[in-house]
Amino acid sequence: MPANNAQTWKLAVCLFTNITTLDFQGPIEQIGFLSPQNVLSAASDPYHIDSKIAIEPVFLGPTSEPVKAFSGPNLVPTKSYDDVGAEEQFDILLVPGGPETGTSPANISPSVIAFLKRQAPGAKYVLSVCTGSWILAQAGLLRGKRATTNKSSFSRIAATKAEDVHWIPRARWTVDGNYWTSSGVTAGIDMTHAFLTHLVGEEVSRAIGGIVEVSVREAGDDEFASFYNLV
Repeated sequence: MPANNAQTWKLAVCLFTNITTLDFQGPIEQIGFLSPQNVLSAASDPYHIDSKIAIEPVFLGPTSEPVKAFSGPNLVPTKSYDDVGAEEQFDILLVPGGPETGTSPANISPSVIAFLKRQAPGAKYVLSVCTGSWILAQAGLLRGKRATTNKSSFSRIAATKAEDVHWIPRARWTVDGNYWTSSGVTAGIDMTHAFLTHLVGEEVSRAIGGIVEVSVREAGDDEFASFYNLV
C-alpha cells in the first residue's frame, strides 16, 4: 500500500423504522467507491480511486436490533444512536426519508432527533434525501435555510411552517451552506453525484458515475414540481 495523505471521514447513515431503502442506498453506492480500501489501495488496483478523502460509513439505528424498512429486507445497524460516544463526531450525516409512518413527528424515533441535534453542529456536511429534510426540520436544523423534499409530500410538510424553513418547490436538490437536501428517492442519486463533484472533484465523480451509470440531472431539473402542481 503506497503512502497516501488521504483523510478518512466518518459518515453516519441514520436508520429508522419504515425508512425508504433507496434513499440511502443510492448515495451509498456512489460514496462507497471512496472507501478507505479503494482510496488507500495501490494505483494498479482496478478499484483504486485517486482521492484525498476516504469515507467510512457507519449505519445507526434506534437500537442494535434490525430495522424494518418500508420495503425490502430488514437492515442491521452497525450500532445504536445511544452507543455513539460523547466524544465521537461524524464528518457527514446522511438522513434518508420514508413515508409519513416513519418520518412524521408522531412516528420518528426520538433517538434520531437527539442524535442529529448533538452531531449536526460539528459535522462538515449534512445531507438529506426525500422526507429526510422533514426530520432535519423537526430537529430545528433547517431554520432560515433553503431546502426541498419529496414533492408528493411537499405541500403537507411545507404547510407545517413550524421551523422557519424556506421550502423550494422546484428543485431536484438544494444547497445551503453545508446542508444538501434532495427531492424524492432517486433525486438523492443526483444530489450525491453533485456532492461528490464538490467534495473530491469532477474527475472522480465522473469516474464513479460512469461505473454506476448515472444519467445526471441538474439541481433545477424537477418535473415533479409541475406534476404535483407546486409551481
